[in-house]
Amino acid sequence: MKRPSVWLCAALLLMSFVFSPNPMPVQAETRFAAIGTGAVTGVYYPTGLAIAKIVNEKRRTYGLRCSVESTGGSVFNVNAVMSGDLEFGIVQSDRQYQAVHGTAEWTDMGPQKGLRAVFAIHSESHVLCASENSGIGTVPDLKGKAVAVGNPGSGQRGNFIDMLSEYGMTYDDLGRAEGLKASESSKLLQDGRIDAFVYTVGHPSAFFKEATAGRIKVRFIPFDRDKIAALIKRHPYYVPAEIPMEYYPGALNKERFVPTFAVKATLVTRDDVPEDMVYAVTKEVFEHFEDFKKLHPAYEHLTKEGMLQGMTAPIHPGALKYYREAGLME
Repeated sequence: MKRPSVWLCAALLLMSFVFSPNPMPVQAETRFAAIGTGAVTGVYYPTGLAIAKIVNEKRRTYGLRCSVESTGGSVFNVNAVMSGDLEFGIVQSDRQYQAVHGTAEWTDMGPQKGLRAVFAIHSESHVLCASENSGIGTVPDLKGKAVAVGNPGSGQRGNFIDMLSEYGMTYDDLGRAEGLKASESSKLLQDGRIDAFVYTVGHPSAFFKEATAGRIKVRFIPFDRDKIAALIKRHPYYVPAEIPMEYYPGALNKERFVPTFAVKATLVTRDDVPEDMVYAVTKEVFEHFEDFKKLHPAYEHLTKEGMLQGMTAPIHPGALKYYREAGLME
């Protein structure tokens, strides 16, 4: 007898699978989403890991697996998301605003109209730190003083210029404006060569733990709350913030919190990233909010409401769908 052909056998096997009363389930194809972060030593990288950890616990439910990439930070992440090299990126709120409006690094490229916001994360507070013997207790006290304002192009320099303008002040009111990195500024303050410096960073900060433990005692200078409100009205990518003094017992401040302003670390995506993918990431982070907060000290004072502040790009429909379901947005 002639043997049945290989093709006939394959056809019979396929028919038995299709018409079987209890066919084997078909495994859904796994999709991959890359999250761009920042330097491994910063807060963005562990933030990406925290998001990926929570989402990947439901990878079978969503058929989605997140990976994390260490990158050059906000500007790189925006461009990589827009080019399709990343599905998500962690970006400072001021950079998000500039990308959407086609300013700063995006002046030549124009507005990044396809950029979409997902949620905000931790605040990065603008800190004004002064030595004990400088006599500086308020922003107007900076007049005539030597202040390290941040290296050219740095975020803290731009933040400081914005706040000075709310006090009707400019660099010309300072005795000397030094364009130094924060790491250099702390050393010069301890050497008595400057009176104060600024730095924008998330808390708790290892840098400020060291800066407040030196021989020369320092204090964090508060910003007037009315000035903070005016600043935020003028620049919508800023949010109100407070520096928790519990992290810095070596500082001279006696109050529990020092009022300031901040940019937010935000998660962004692109308008053509699938809605269900963005929905999954948003839902899992918010539904496991308390677990998420435990994954890094910078999230200790995080609130769900705060995670909706500082977003200046249009919100992705996938994220918006969850916010409406959860009653966080109308």
